[in-house]
Amino acid sequence: MSSRIRVRFAPSPTGLLHIGGLRTALYNYLFAKKEGGTFVLRIEDTDQKRYVKDAEDDILQSLTWAGIVPDEGPGNPGEYGPYRQSERKERYLKYAEQLVDAGYAYYAFDTPEEIEHMKEHLRTPENPTPKYEIQSRMTMRNSLTLSDEEISRLLSEKKEYVIRLKIPDGERIHFEDAVRGPVSFESEMLDDQVLIKADGMPTYHLANVVDDHEMKISHVIRGEEWLSSAPKHILLYTYFGWDAPEMAHLPLIMSPSGGKLSKRKAEKEGIPINTKDYREQFYEPEALVNFLALLGWSPGDDRELLSMKEMVESFSLDRIGKSGAIFDHAKLLWFNEHYIRAKSDAELAKELQAYVKEVGIPHKQDDNDGLGDGSAEPDAGEGNISWPSLTEEQKKIFTDTKYMETVVRLLKERVSRLPDFLDSGSFFFEAPAEYDAKAVKKGWKEATPSLLQAYTSQLDIVEEEEFKAPLLKTRLKEVIEKENVGMGKLMMPVRIAVTGLGSGPDLFESMELLGKEEVLRRIHTAIEKLSGS
Repeated sequence: MSSRIRVRFAPSPTGLLHIGGLRTALYNYLFAKKEGGTFVLRIEDTDQKRYVKDAEDDILQSLTWAGIVPDEGPGNPGEYGPYRQSERKERYLKYAEQLVDAGYAYYAFDTPEEIEHMKEHLRTPENPTPKYEIQSRMTMRNSLTLSDEEISRLLSEKKEYVIRLKIPDGERIHFEDAVRGPVSFESEMLDDQVLIKADGMPTYHLANVVDDHEMKISHVIRGEEWLSSAPKHILLYTYFGWDAPEMAHLPLIMSPSGGKLSKRKAEKEGIPINTKDYREQFYEPEALVNFLALLGWSPGDDRELLSMKEMVESFSLDRIGKSGAIFDHAKLLWFNEHYIRAKSDAELAKELQAYVKEVGIPHKQDDNDGLGDGSAEPDAGEGNISWPSLTEEQKKIFTDTKYMETVVRLLKERVSRLPDFLDSGSFFFEAPAEYDAKAVKKGWKEATPSLLQAYTSQLDIVEEEEFKAPLLKTRLKEVIEKENVGMGKLMMPVRIAVTGLGSGPDLFESMELLGKEEVLRRIHTAIEKLSGS
């Protein structure tokens, strides 16, 4: 494989890293590793007005979390640095002036008010958004319309100006896209792009092309939203006399309801939009990476579960689709469940202990009648749940490695994310303060208290060391046979009393883990609270 392959991920630090940006970084990384090339991280911070403090840190943390580690970048510079465009500022003006001298760009001294006046004057129903372009440029104050003397005077007086790209008239600009095939644009459709802003900073377009050339980038792999900028970049490469890198524009990530997955649509559909959201909500990084890889790319077969190594081995640009890929959040949770279950109980127990140490445990405040809203599994993100400090007893539980590993084993097949262990298994850490209303309505009958009393009488005579799941099940069967009732007539009330829920992991193993004293206390409490329900 050729080591000349160099790709870059070039985000702007104007906010948190979007999951679409993470996918772009991933595709660049996979391509570089497959081809034995170099993956570069470049921070494009030329837009100082939109710069967000700590955004660069978020980008770096998100990439590290996802296992997408740059070979070169701000944290590990190579021979083509610096890797922040704000630190390369002096380079761009030189190149822009080179274009002016060659007649491919020009100085424009127009004020914002003059530009707005031009747009207002040219605005028609057929042209609702006039641009500064081939026709309108000749009505403006720029070095194409002013005399040499006037231009010299304005420059010597340090009047504010921008440098604009001079789009040619009547040309078709075309290139071969590695994803989309032949692409072409008519030059009349393009505006005279600003290359150097009034503050002396370059725009994305100039800095992008200059840096890609100086950093010897061989392939530009980026989102479809940049496709309309490609003809301007092709022109710049041509005017500089440079070979353009091969381009590949990735398909959009689509909302399940249609259209691009915007922040507004994501919020409406309950889809986390930024990589930080997934980090803070304890998604498995391998699951998100695996899921994103398949949003627009195929390994060439029907495999869905792929390690990073397997993705690298299978990756190629010709397997990226042209059409948008729908973000199926339920599918992502399926991936997450797989990666959680692939971990050992011991590993998950340690992660759960660390999680609890950081955020505490979910706790529902008791209400008047002790009945919940009927949800089988309370959601730690809704209702009147708080995250209090741990009691001394809870601290003992969470530091009991054997106990925590058993909790993980019992719940592992029932959770989608790490916090779900605490959500659906909160009864392992504290007695239920309320009971599932639907379960109570269905399973708690007039005869229930006497059936529970009969069962607790059987449990009372069981020695603590014999309080094991098989015996607890046997004792329950003995009671239902003696009372001549179905299994559900007693098992459901026991589950409600012990867990507060109508469904959950194996009841008898759960009771064994909680211990005799705790189980009896919970059953007696439920009888007191629910006898009048």
